[in-house]
Amino acid sequence: MGKNFLTTAFIVVIVSFLWAVPTFSQSKPIVELKTVVIDAGHGGKDPGAINGKTLEKNITLSVALKLGKLIEDNYPDVKVIYTRKTDKFVELHDRAAIANKNNADLFISIHVNAATNRSAQGHETFVMGTAKSQSNLEVCQLENSVIVLENDYTSKYEGFDPSNPESYIIFSLLQNSHLEQSLDFATLVQQKAGTSPIKRDRGVKQGNLLVLWKCTMPAVLIELGFISNSGDLKSLKGTANQQAMAKYIFNAFKEYKKGYDTDIYIPEEKQVTSSSEATATATATTESFGIQIMAVSKILKEKSKELKGYTAQYFKSGKYYKYYIGEYSSREEAQKALPKIKKSFPQAFIIKLEQK
Repeated sequence: MGKNFLTTAFIVVIVSFLWAVPTFSQSKPIVELKTVVIDAGHGGKDPGAINGKTLEKNITLSVALKLGKLIEDNYPDVKVIYTRKTDKFVELHDRAAIANKNNADLFISIHVNAATNRSAQGHETFVMGTAKSQSNLEVCQLENSVIVLENDYTSKYEGFDPSNPESYIIFSLLQNSHLEQSLDFATLVQQKAGTSPIKRDRGVKQGNLLVLWKCTMPAVLIELGFISNSGDLKSLKGTANQQAMAKYIFNAFKEYKKGYDTDIYIPEEKQVTSSSEATATATATTESFGIQIMAVSKILKEKSKELKGYTAQYFKSGKYYKYYIGEYSSREEAQKALPKIKKSFPQAFIIKLEQK
């Protein structure tokens, strides 16, 4: 009987041990880059920049389709959406709306540059911000001028006049909560452009670009080269050159996605714990959430008009001050507050706050 009792006790211990061990189902990263919108600049009645018989709209469409195919072939789980796949006219505000409607994680607008100075050459990448030089302003005026082809553009763009430098003052009041991520991707694009047939690197710049204005995700505008420069023009032509341009943008996308997709996993855990253990676990894993509304390079005044009447807190991340509203005890609670805040800050999103 003693032997049977020991055997039974041993089995009970083993079963109890197995019962207490967590079991995990297949899990996925908390954050993944799942949707990208590729925007081929211009199209239809808007040819974009022109040099002889070469039209910007044809170059941008070719590179956009090639970039999309590279992503689709290598990342079948990523949804690729095009603002246009044919030679058609798409209004600037509709391009951002397509990205917002589909909850895109990244917006890539592809363009070709032009200048009255025929010696200007090279590739550059823009993010939303205030143009800090005359050359940046000229690029913005060129890209924004397409709105005059749209019906009722003055009301759609709140009285904005693309030819009037004073109109660009409104952009000094605009803040992009995804500026840091946009700069990260723009930097990668310029780094990978070493394999482009156009070699001169003009860097990452900020500009008052309407196509990026209302994007609620990281967004960039890539200028592949200058159609007005004879050397760049030659490199912008041809399937092989355009494929090479699509490839370097894809390489930037690949590296950006690798950094975007977090390595943190949430497993579904099934185990039996005592009530005291459950209480201790809950206490140890208390979380709080905020709603980020912007990322800026300087500290704002407490009652700054950029905050639109809200009381916001901030923390420093790299070179930027990230402003957020509220401290919520659960993601669900933050989710309930988000719609109201989005009315004032369309780019707002929920963030997990670090424990103090």
